[in-house]
Amino acid sequence: QVQLVESGGGLVQTGGSLRLSCAASGRTFSGNFMAWFRQAPGKERDFVAAITWSGGNTAYADSVKGRFTISRDNAKNTVYLQMNNLKPEDTAVYRCAQAPGPVPPRVDFYRYWGQGTQVTVSS
Repeated sequence: QVQLVESGGGLVQTGGSLRLSCAASGRTFSGNFMAWFRQAPGKERDFVAAITWSGGNTAYADSVKGRFTISRDNAKNTVYLQMNNLKPEDTAVYRCAQAPGPVPPRVDFYRYWGQGTQVTVSS
């Protein structure tokens, strides 16, 4: 079993920055594929970013390219999401997720999920 715990959310003004963290614990972290998704009220859970085990390959949703950066520290079993130039449309609950290897950016490919952290961007 894998446990994922997110932190770092909060309230920020348009143009501000936040750094989210996702700490993993449990059976395995090695070799896996980590991602961030977000879900706004009344909307589906959308892919935000993903990163391979080595950190050498990343992927981003078009809506966050150039503003968000995903990274990981395997020694700390932690994945990060640096969010810059935040916009009101970025307001959502952000959840990290883990898959055993590289997978398409779809919810159903990820087995383990955190509870989420709220990000609110005021205009």
